[in-house]
Amino acid sequence: MDRKLPLLQSLGPGLVTGAADDDPSGIATYSQAGAQYGYGMLWSVLFTTPLMIGIQIVSARIGRVTGQGLAANIREHYPAPLLYGIVGLLLVANTINIAADLGAMGAAIEMTFGGSSELYIVFMALLSLTLQVFIPFPRYAPFLKWMTLSLFAYVATVFVVRVPWGEALEGALLPHLSFRKEYVATLVAVLGTTISPYLFFWQASQEVEEQRATPGHEPLRVAPDQARSSFRRIKVDTYVGMTFSNLVAFFIMLTTAVTLHANGITEIQTAQQAAEALRPVAGDFAFALFSLGIVGTGLLAVPILAGSAAYAVAESFRWPIGLGLPLLEARGFYFILVAATLIGVGLDFAGIDPIQALLWSAVVNGVIAVPIMVVMMLLAVRPDTMGPFVVRRRLWALGWLATGVMGAAVAAMFATM
Repeated sequence: MDRKLPLLQSLGPGLVTGAADDDPSGIATYSQAGAQYGYGMLWSVLFTTPLMIGIQIVSARIGRVTGQGLAANIREHYPAPLLYGIVGLLLVANTINIAADLGAMGAAIEMTFGGSSELYIVFMALLSLTLQVFIPFPRYAPFLKWMTLSLFAYVATVFVVRVPWGEALEGALLPHLSFRKEYVATLVAVLGTTISPYLFFWQASQEVEEQRATPGHEPLRVAPDQARSSFRRIKVDTYVGMTFSNLVAFFIMLTTAVTLHANGITEIQTAQQAAEALRPVAGDFAFALFSLGIVGTGLLAVPILAGSAAYAVAESFRWPIGLGLPLLEARGFYFILVAATLIGVGLDFAGIDPIQALLWSAVVNGVIAVPIMVVMMLLAVRPDTMGPFVVRRRLWALGWLATGVMGAAVAAMFATM
């Protein structure tokens, strides 16, 4: 019997969610950290890994146990103003992030192949929408899983440059903390990029989609006999997905540290700037790998940004929901998905400063992450939500630790603004 097959089958929502975290705007953040501080911030990627795993397992369990996404659960148990405020901010942040990611993809393709970045932006947006709107979810989900392979471009980049592994491991294992304003701001950006609200909504909703698409599967509240295998799958999927995500972030930071920082290039504001700066230092091959990685991860992230916003809005208003439904049966859901993507394109053509777009997206994500995480942790221990599957001890402690760290990060962000 092939023992690899069960592992491959168990990888889905967690793997895709983790990979989407390394979107072009995230690449820009990790690149800036590596260029500015060299190996001195590699430790932050290791530090956030267990926090990210814990909070994403909580969100996945809420979706699988209840058969509903986060917004639907918040709607049932908390005041409407809290729900609408969170979902409204999520929609704004995701739309701005879509604009930034599409802009980075267009610029990366233009740098690599020539042509017009504007045309590439439109093409990528339409490709993303076509996949989501017209391809049934059971056929679309494997495509998302395979798209995660594009992130290996950043792993490969490390092996075409010379890395002083002793110095790198020292930076990763021995944190060199600083309370300088710039250092704190960069650290907050790394935390906010790694633990983002749209990831919570997406993974919870994808657990619901997977459950609905699998014959015989029901929410665990009504089918508790399915809990053991489901929780085991969620654990493996999330551990692999979040570890993979942060491993890629580590390599992005390492690549820019060993090439850009070591050669005095310390100011990188966008992912395409990082790719362009690599060319004279590390050669055309490293440049091409880095650039193509931006395109691949953007193709993965844009549907997830738009989709998580659509899930949140549709659940808030009790609309028919899900990528598994035909267009005419879930018009409101698909309207939000299409509108968020097209408004993102419009922002790119409106001349919005991409640096400011990323800044405000990070600010909004950082602000709304904390109340969402608090609500998630409160939902996860409610018997009327989770039944007998309330989170216990270790996961409870890890989730609240992640929430506390994000709360401290937001406080530090406002203190340094």
